[in-house]
Amino acid sequence: MSLPHLDLTAIVETLGLGGLCLVIFAESGLFFGFFLPGDSLLFSAGLLSATGVFDIWQLVVFVSVCAILGDSVGFWFGKKVGPKIFSRDDSRFFRKSHVEKTKKFYEKYGSRTIVLARFVPIVRTFAPILAGVGQMEYGKFISYNIVGGIAWSFVLIYGGFILGRILPSAGNYITLIALAIILISFLPIAKEFIRKK
Repeated sequence: MSLPHLDLTAIVETLGLGGLCLVIFAESGLFFGFFLPGDSLLFSAGLLSATGVFDIWQLVVFVSVCAILGDSVGFWFGKKVGPKIFSRDDSRFFRKSHVEKTKKFYEKYGSRTIVLARFVPIVRTFAPILAGVGQMEYGKFISYNIVGGIAWSFVLIYGGFILGRILPSAGNYITLIALAIILISFLPIAKEFIRKK
């Protein structure tokens, strides 16, 4: 069963390793990349690696590097121009509410946010930018960034790979699996929202 006009495996195959890396880079470090579906794309790529479309270790290495580089770009962007952007009104690519959610996440988890934010959509994009705006020491940032980038890439890709090995037909349900991943990813934000209400 799959939803019409949304075949994630076809999208990932079309993107290829290079396209996938670009998406992960953009979602990790460019403030307008928050809408990109990194979690579900990585899980789908893991599923495809179980069928031989990708080499799993090459996938983990390249995606991890792009995730780490993306966060680093976001950090330096935040350090240089972040304050000007965050004082602007809402626009097509920018919502102050996204920044507020990330700030609250930061307040709750401190420096660990750089690692934990990897697993939370939207927060994942803005956390490195806010680290730069907040003048976090780069040496401290990069160490958390490396751990987070590798952990996120490995967990999602290898999770898809294992599922693909256990259930070879899992690819037929990739859209439902991706929706489940998205819902699970948003649970921390939903929990915080409900708690505040």
